[in-house]
Amino acid sequence: MNHDPQIAVLDTNVVLDWLLFGNPQCAPLQQALTTAALRWVATAEMRDELAHVLAGGRLDRWSPDLPLLWSQWNKHCVEVPTPPPASRAARLRCSDPDDQKFVDLAVACGARWLLSRDRAVLKLRRRLREHGVAAVTPDEWVVRT
Repeated sequence: MNHDPQIAVLDTNVVLDWLLFGNPQCAPLQQALTTAALRWVATAEMRDELAHVLAGGRLDRWSPDLPLLWSQWNKHCVEVPTPPPASRAARLRCSDPDDQKFVDLAVACGARWLLSRDRAVLKLRRRLREHGVAAVTPDEWVVRT
């Protein structure tokens, strides 16, 4: 029986829902990461994007506990190098260039899951499935696991 954790890529909004907003629908995600059933991978570029969003001031009304948020990132996230660009023929093009990094990483690292609510990412579901990646919302992920 294989007990290796499934690899997941989480887009920035899913990370915010979980670590900033405390969305109760993210409790299963927290549980899967805590029990090592799921292995969350991200790149330094993804961390930088989250830092940029948090520093932008638009989320200040939620009084982010940044030390706690970053400690959770450090505890649960495995940072990996940014994958080399895929050839033009092999690359899945996301209509939102800001989300391309999530798609590229999910494909390059053999992720089982790409958790996102972003329409541009979710439009690639069928093509990502051809690469073994399930692009799903967090709610869909809970149903499928």
